[in-house]
Amino acid sequence: MIRRGWLFALAALLGLALAAGGFAWGWYGAGSLRQEKAFVVRSGSSLANVAQQLEEQGAIGSAKAFLLRARFLGSNDPIKAGEFLLPAGASPARILSILQGNEVIRRFVTIPEGMPSIMVHERLMAEPLLTGDVPMPTEGSVLPESYDFERGEPRAAVLARMQAAMQRTLAELWAKRAPGLVVKTPQEALTLASIVEKETGKPSERRMVAGLYSNRLKQGMLLQADPTIIYPITRGKPLGRRIRQSEIAAINDYNTYSMVGLPKGPITNPGRESIAAVLNPAKTDALYMVADGTGGHVFANTLEQHNANVEKWFAIRRARGEM
Repeated sequence: MIRRGWLFALAALLGLALAAGGFAWGWYGAGSLRQEKAFVVRSGSSLANVAQQLEEQGAIGSAKAFLLRARFLGSNDPIKAGEFLLPAGASPARILSILQGNEVIRRFVTIPEGMPSIMVHERLMAEPLLTGDVPMPTEGSVLPESYDFERGEPRAAVLARMQAAMQRTLAELWAKRAPGLVVKTPQEALTLASIVEKETGKPSERRMVAGLYSNRLKQGMLLQADPTIIYPITRGKPLGRRIRQSEIAAINDYNTYSMVGLPKGPITNPGRESIAAVLNPAKTDALYMVADGTGGHVFANTLEQHNANVEKWFAIRRARGEM
């Protein structure tokens, strides 16, 4: 009789062990995904909702079994919102770990320094993982930078972050501005920074170019910035040809060859460093600049010096067969 009871107890223990093993295997064993899969957890989603979505998408066999095992075998850490990549064959335990961890897929849209708003709009509209329409942003309202976004996020939300970043950056840099600036408002600083951004491709020249244009504004000289001729024609896109004499003489709110002072607004979206350069320009007497053939410029204080520099530039272009 004792022997029979012992056998029953042993059988019961063995059954419990097998059940526990099966319970654990269902949690730690290979899952049902045949190939890796992107999975999105919306903000505010509960684990129950996520489990149901995982079942519907074939990542797990049963939402109820997943929740039961998660309760006893899983971590109590909260799941995170975002897009995750679930590996092929991932166990339920691995899936929960991914959703609770820092393995969110980060997607980015990049706005280079000096990209005009018409092209910012095109870039946002061309991103297939964003949703909804968005108006063309006001010129100069977007801070050039890389911005992360979630799959399915509205384009308007991403644009709002870009514009908020510009507002914060402009306020921060304006508070640190040097005394005695020719620009009197943040908007004027933004407009001049957009010209500086388009006039030089060398970061080391930004403060010098800003100083030169500040000098011209103080003396009431024409800025004579070529990009201000192009902006009314293409809204900042490359012109693709040489500027015509009629365009140089055109009278409008942007062309600084036919008007004294700043254009009526920015001609592109300037980066942080161009804004900083305008708010802390180089102390220089330079009033003129011309290309030097290396992507930079030669600066001059007098028209006589400038004309000599122009002749050198023409000689470089003739040697290249450009003239």
